[in-house]
Amino acid sequence: MEKSRKTKAKSKANNAEKIIADYRGYVLTEGKQPASVYKFCKDYGFKEIEFYQFFGSFDSIEKSIWKGYIDQTRSRMENDEDYLAFTTREKILTFYFSLVELLKADRSFALYQLKTWKNPATVPVFLKSFKGSFNEWIAAVLNDGKATGEIARRPYLDQRYDLLFWMHFMFILQFWSHDESAGFEKTDAAIEKSVNLAFDLIGKGVLDTALDFGKFLHQNSKN
Repeated sequence: MEKSRKTKAKSKANNAEKIIADYRGYVLTEGKQPASVYKFCKDYGFKEIEFYQFFGSFDSIEKSIWKGYIDQTRSRMENDEDYLAFTTREKILTFYFSLVELLKADRSFALYQLKTWKNPATVPVFLKSFKGSFNEWIAAVLNDGKATGEIARRPYLDQRYDLLFWMHFMFILQFWSHDESAGFEKTDAAIEKSVNLAFDLIGKGVLDTALDFGKFLHQNSKN
């Protein structure tokens, strides 16, 4: 019985992977989504009901692909014993380097998706599930950083650090999409420099001194 369940689960996973692979192949060849689920299923030789067992729409396939990128990245990191001992800065650097390395293998599809993203001020549909997983991961990493003192606790401000890093991720993704350097070495440099800058802002240092001075001036302006 157990073997039968495992066989069925594996078969379902293979079917879902085939739908994803066929969809990826279609959009990269045609530069657009298929005209309809019906035609897509007919052209690729499976029943429409099989499609809806796994996905509600083409958009849900795209969300699944991007969710897969971050899930694979997190799994590889979190199963590495060395990663668990990293500082907060090192964990975030590792995340970006690992994710970009994964995206390299699927760059054509990633670029296709990013070209459909017309409004940088909004979260594109294909990144919505990705963002949920990202928020979960970054919140835990930042909380660890606050606990160790690597990240400064600042009333109100530290509650927005997760948003800062989401915007940072958007920057890295766009930078990578336009990077034409060999091995995307410019993206690697951008990751390192921008993460270091972020920690200069959220770590204890110049900003805390500036905030303390600003508080002092405000209090004394009332006298």
